[in-house]
Amino acid sequence: MPRTLDSQITLEKTPSYFVTREAPRRISSMSHETKLIVVVRNPVTRAISDYTQTLSKKPDIPTFEELAFKNKSLGLVDSSWNAIRIGMYILHLENWLQYFRLSQMHFVSGERLITDPAGEMGRVQDFLGLKRIITDKHFYFNRTKGFPCLKKPESSSQPRCLGKSKGRTHVQIEEEVIEQLQEFYRPFNIKFYETVGQDFKWD
Repeated sequence: MPRTLDSQITLEKTPSYFVTREAPRRISSMSHETKLIVVVRNPVTRAISDYTQTLSKKPDIPTFEELAFKNKSLGLVDSSWNAIRIGMYILHLENWLQYFRLSQMHFVSGERLITDPAGEMGRVQDFLGLKRIITDKHFYFNRTKGFPCLKKPESSSQPRCLGKSKGRTHVQIEEEVIEQLQEFYRPFNIKFYETVGQDFKWD
C-alpha cells in the first residue's frame, strides 16, 4: 500500500479478498484499523453470473446444473463448487470477525447499487467519514448494460462504465433449479442478515 497522510484515504479492491481464508489475518497484521467495504448480491444471481462469465472464457464446461448439484433430483447442492461457496457469505464473514470488528465493515447491496447508486455511495461516504460529494447527478442509466454508469469526469471526454464483462445476459436457468438454490442459501442468508443487522431481501 502507498504511504498515506492522516488526511488521506487509500482504497484498494479485489473480489477475492472476502473469500480468501488468509486475507483477514494478513490485512489485520498490516493495519488492524482498516475499514472494509463488501459488495454482496443475491447469492443465486451471483452464482449464475459467475458461471456465465466462466462460460464466456471456457465454452466446453459442464452445464450450470451439473456443477451446482451433487444430486439434482434430491436437491443436494455441491457447496464445494466455488460459484456456490462464494455466496455462503456468513461463512466468510465469520472468518473476518476473528480479526475485525463488525463496526469496521460496511456491506453494500449489489441490487441497490444498480437501482439507487447515489444512495449506496452516500452510505459508503458516511462510513468512511467523508462529505457526501458523489450524488445522483453523477450517474446515468446505461440501457445497453442495464445498470448505472458515472457521467463524464472533468478529466476525461468519456463517461465511466464497467467493462465488457459486466452487464452481459445471464445463462437461462430453470425456475426449479433457482428455487432449489434459494432454499439451500436461505439459512445462510438469514444468519448473515442477523449478523450484519441488515435484511437484503434475497428471498
